[in-house]
Amino acid sequence: DTSLAEVNSFSPSMPISPSSMINQYKFEDEPELRDLFITVDDPESHITAIETFITYRVVTKTSRGEFDSSEYEVRRRYQDFLWLKSKLEEAHPTLIIPPLPEKFIMKGMVERFSDEFIETRRKALHKFLNRIADHPTLTFNEDFKIFLTAQAWELSSHKKQGPGLLSRMGQTVRAVASSVRGGVKNRPEMFTEMNNYMETFSQKINVLDKIAHRIYKEEREYFNEMKEYGPVHTLWSASEEDIADSLKGVASCIDKCCKATEKRMAGLSENLLPILHEYVLYSEILVGVLKRRDQIQGELDSKVDALANKKAEKDLFSEEIGKLEDKVECANNALKADWDRWKQNMQCDMRSAFTNVAENNLRYYEECLATWESFLASQTVDLHVEEDSEDRP
Repeated sequence: DTSLAEVNSFSPSMPISPSSMINQYKFEDEPELRDLFITVDDPESHITAIETFITYRVVTKTSRGEFDSSEYEVRRRYQDFLWLKSKLEEAHPTLIIPPLPEKFIMKGMVERFSDEFIETRRKALHKFLNRIADHPTLTFNEDFKIFLTAQAWELSSHKKQGPGLLSRMGQTVRAVASSVRGGVKNRPEMFTEMNNYMETFSQKINVLDKIAHRIYKEEREYFNEMKEYGPVHTLWSASEEDIADSLKGVASCIDKCCKATEKRMAGLSENLLPILHEYVLYSEILVGVLKRRDQIQGELDSKVDALANKKAEKDLFSEEIGKLEDKVECANNALKADWDRWKQNMQCDMRSAFTNVAENNLRYYEECLATWESFLASQTVDLHVEEDSEDRP
């Protein structure tokens, strides 16, 4: 597997400017010819007697023959996206379903239904649908097609046709029973390695996510202090005629650095924080997928054990075991293929995020350095002028 450390393997002949550096990481897996384009935009607030919620416009353009039209426009609320995710998990228990943004947000970050919150969620929902559209299997799911094309009343009617409460309870009971039985006896080594990988990945990505949010919070506090710091020098210059120009120069430098800090914060919030948090959610999804694979394996193991204890029912159990062996093989193959695909996407996303942060940091420090160097140069010129005037008879 390609290591993230390869980002540091620069060629001696590589150009060193930030824009040239970022161009070295144009990834080879450019999307092939696409036939399904989805846009999530135009959020609208709805207030009823019992709730307040946001709907988003979902516009789909396609050239696929299974669609009756080439373009669709529907409105969906967050609950509809949740329904789609649950249907995909139900239909493809060992595929890696893209994560949705959480329903609730961390206290103290942004207010629910604020413009910032709504825009952040819109981007996440847009990415969710397009990741599904780009997936070789999920993109052809019938519930996904219905989500993209059905009007609100049609979608509501379709939802009611899902599995009943007793069916969902049965699935939950089987999952709990499987977990109570303990670890899987015959888990292939590959999936043990996946479990170990995810344990380490989950720990590291959660730490990165927390630290990145803390850095952003501190950066915002620093930015707010800078906004107050510059004007103080301007006000002071009014009462200090001899150093008024220097004070105004400092105020101007602080203002420019403040604007550079704001751009740097925007880079963090747009390019790094969403990616890190998305993969925090992905780590939780992967753990769930691996547990579901183990559950299928556990069902097979229990039947094999039962067959050994009940020779009289050998034919019946042999047939059931044959079906379960096919089910396990399908689950294994689906997860292996999706695992490789997910890992490649994760590494590309991380490289892109980290190189974007590196480029933004270089621009930020170069801009601030140039600002203060210009100020120092102007002060040196002024000092020489004053010295020359003092030397004259």
